[in-house]
Amino acid sequence: MSNKNMICDLETGICGEAGDEEMEIIDFNQPTKKVDLYYVTDPICSHCWAIEPTLRRFKEQYGHYFNFHTVMGGLLEKWHDGPIDPANGIYKPADVAGHWREVGDHTRMPIDGSLMIDNPVQSSFPPSRVFKIIQKQHGDEKAFEYLRRAREALFAFNENIGENAVMIAIINKMDLDGEAIVKEAHEKSGHNLLMEDFALSRKLGARGFPTIIMVDEDNKGVKIVGGRPFEYYVSGLAQALDDTPEPKKQPSLSELLKEEKLLFAKEIEVMYDVEPPKLSNYVEEHLTNGTYEEKELLGEKYFVNLS
Repeated sequence: MSNKNMICDLETGICGEAGDEEMEIIDFNQPTKKVDLYYVTDPICSHCWAIEPTLRRFKEQYGHYFNFHTVMGGLLEKWHDGPIDPANGIYKPADVAGHWREVGDHTRMPIDGSLMIDNPVQSSFPPSRVFKIIQKQHGDEKAFEYLRRAREALFAFNENIGENAVMIAIINKMDLDGEAIVKEAHEKSGHNLLMEDFALSRKLGARGFPTIIMVDEDNKGVKIVGGRPFEYYVSGLAQALDDTPEPKKQPSLSELLKEEKLLFAKEIEVMYDVEPPKLSNYVEEHLTNGTYEEKELLGEKYFVNLS
């Protein structure tokens, strides 16, 4: 028998000589997370809702390079007689409706907005405090899930997420104790946790939402204000790392929908670089009949997991 090294190629299925390659040193370790990413946001921030497709893809493909921290910024404590956001012409709750619809139409992340005329959210602090209590008790991922569910309820389905009953219902659907969490959020502990985030937001120099700050081990990095294209965040990460990051492959659409439970058309298009006219074919190719339901809201398709 020959003493030559033999190998069966996994891709071709052909067996033969292994060739003259020397011993190869490999490393299966994940890259050390040398960057802290701070996402300063608020539950009622329409532009934060608009960047969800881009932010999700960025986390999925490059999250192995950074530690992700969500920071509540405190967009609206309460309505008063003076201007709330004069740059966007917002002086009273009804002014928000038109601005939100404009953001939704422009970004194709659906926003109804009529709630702010009929039954406006009086403060973003209550849902922000709930976020902090969930984060404290159940961790960052569960808290981020709550933030997503709250934004869906507010922007897409026109529910007042400042009301106790709405917050409790959202939390209960996450298999958590809504009444207990909302009760604690109204207590001093909820207030104190939120004040800690506000202090961190000020320290980070965040003056608007969304703001994403990526900081390296030497406390140097980049600050990105407002919604930006996907490549912009990748470039920012490269600057913070002082290196070119390597992306992971996106999860399959079936995996993503099962995890997220609901995805709007824009979210699928951004995640997989799908052109809008080709979305229906892409979904049919990558999802099994009976595992999802296709619906429409404000002229935009969305998909709900059934599996």
